[in-house]
Amino acid sequence: MAQSKFVICIENSDYTASLEKRKIYQVIADAAAVKINHIRVVDESGDDYLYPASCFIDVHLPKAVEAAVVHAA
Repeated sequence: MAQSKFVICIENSDYTASLEKRKIYQVIADAAAVKINHIRVVDESGDDYLYPASCFIDVHLPKAVEAAVVHAA
């Protein structure tokens, strides 16, 4: 099983309805998004969308926390 990647939102001024600051989001792999400096995450609508990578920072969670976050989604 591939390891999940998570990010924390640090900037949402252009996306206040879609992203919450300080919230953890799971990243969905999207090579095309990376090429344009974006990442794909499931936002507050429950759907996955592209956002500028600069809105997030990577976070590395302990396995137990990662499992809990994935399970809670």
